[in-house]
Amino acid sequence: MEIHGNTSGLAPAQVKALERIYRRKVPFDQLLTPELARSLCEASHGTGRQVGVLVDRKGVVEFVIVGDATTLWLPDFGRLRAAQGRFRGLRLIHTHIGPEGLTRDDLVDLTRLRLDLVAVINVGHDGQPRTVHYGHNVPVADDGGQPPYETVGPLPYGKLAVDPSAIIAALEEEFARKRRSRDVEAKDGRAILVHVTDKRNALGAEESLRELEELARTAGVDVADVILQVRQRVDPKFVLGRGKVDEVVLRAMQLDVEVLIFDRDLTPGQGAALAGVTDLKILDRTQLILDIFAQRAESRDGKLQVELAQMKYLLPRLGAKDDSLSRLTGGIGGRGPGETKLEIGRRRARERVTRLEAELRNLGKQRKQRRQRRARRGIPIVSIVGYTNAGKSTLLNALTDSNVIAEDKLFATLDTRSRRIRFPREREVVITDTVGFIRDLPKDLFAAFRATFEEAQDADLLLHVIDVADPALSEHVRTTEEILSKLDLAMVPRLTVFNKRDRLPPGEAERIAAGRGVAVSALDRESLLPLLEQIEQNVWPLGQDHLIEPEPEPEAFDDGALDAELDAAHAGESDFMEDELGVAAS
Repeated sequence: MEIHGNTSGLAPAQVKALERIYRRKVPFDQLLTPELARSLCEASHGTGRQVGVLVDRKGVVEFVIVGDATTLWLPDFGRLRAAQGRFRGLRLIHTHIGPEGLTRDDLVDLTRLRLDLVAVINVGHDGQPRTVHYGHNVPVADDGGQPPYETVGPLPYGKLAVDPSAIIAALEEEFARKRRSRDVEAKDGRAILVHVTDKRNALGAEESLRELEELARTAGVDVADVILQVRQRVDPKFVLGRGKVDEVVLRAMQLDVEVLIFDRDLTPGQGAALAGVTDLKILDRTQLILDIFAQRAESRDGKLQVELAQMKYLLPRLGAKDDSLSRLTGGIGGRGPGETKLEIGRRRARERVTRLEAELRNLGKQRKQRRQRRARRGIPIVSIVGYTNAGKSTLLNALTDSNVIAEDKLFATLDTRSRRIRFPREREVVITDTVGFIRDLPKDLFAAFRATFEEAQDADLLLHVIDVADPALSEHVRTTEEILSKLDLAMVPRLTVFNKRDRLPPGEAERIAAGRGVAVSALDRESLLPLLEQIEQNVWPLGQDHLIEPEPEPEAFDDGALDAELDAAHAGESDFMEDELGVAAS
């Protein structure tokens, strides 16, 4: 019979008295029994510390806990809850030295751990029980305007008439009914977004949170609330600070939230520290982006690149996953100095990283061969680049009359798509859509997808697509310029396309684009005529031609083979007819 908590300095007789508390029984239909109340109060009075028990619904004392004069630390006893809409099945009964009621720590434990109930016995100067306070969880409105708990007390110890079994049964039924009636379309539950910044970087916090909210929506998460904290400096252990973490946990219980998403990259130590104080799922910005990429990758290249980035992200965090991984393996191959399970896991992860890198190198060679064959045919290449959700795929569809996936979400495109446009005088170009950029792109993901941008390195022209209606336009342009520089694409000729002009008042997009590029709406084909003219002038300056010369033998030039080279899955083609719109699509 183990005594949990602060047992240092206890006399052997006090330890024996605490161990005898394990013999007490508390029926589910009684808040507490006189025997248990007296035992707790005597132990608390004798030690000068808070003393408590965790009792299950059968009345069995599962844990006896000792704290200090003001605090009680609960032991780790497993998962957050057994099932949705149900409580833990344990109630906490403990003493307070003095008349104080339920404290903030009591209420945090009640809500965070989904306890059935928390009861406090106030110990008098003579070591006898005086008054009792208790509290339990309650369902709240979706707006979270009320606390997720209800407290009662002080009640005279001798006049208790409380039936916990009836209270808990009614509450669990109400919680389950509320959850069934909730219409949540998001497949991955509800989340609270958390942004923590210091005073130097506070100005861009709201825009950063807006982008994080879009990422969460793309990942299929329902955002229940957004929390912004400006601190003198970010807490090195909990990011938020220990007290603020408790507030966030309470808010999560109010809103029935399962996930906390931080708008920053958490270190392995920060992730472990946060997981140690809450049973909510903890994600950082990199994990969220990796999850989006994992959902949306379709090609062999894309899937391998995402897996490689995930493995590199998880490698330094393997030690925080499970203490059992540190055990030595046994049996054949595990004798002598041996190798721990953790070491085996890391070794296998490193081996997998090596295999993925080798496969990606082979696929890179194949892409290089396709580009070389394309270059021998003399076909100019135009690559579309820009910030995520700027409308790149929609523009590709509009220019080439194709139907690649285009959604109003971040990272709708993860795989390179190539299509052809045929201009007058038998001239054509290949237009390639690329993965969108984003600020603070995770370095492992950037490294994994770097090969994807090899297509852009061979381009004759880059179309830098900008969402002209986005309030963070300048920040997005700066991010794109930085990434293009890292990819050694800064010297490639560039044409700036200010997309989504239809979202601004007439003439406003043209004013912004004046002297810098061309304003278009990818949803309006008429608006693309100036862009097509600019593409033609940039690709064929001073009337120079890249003519498509006919091949003498049909088998030497196979349209189907060329389409396969341009896109492993599909390829489209759009002819631009001189007799209709000059260089407009038919």
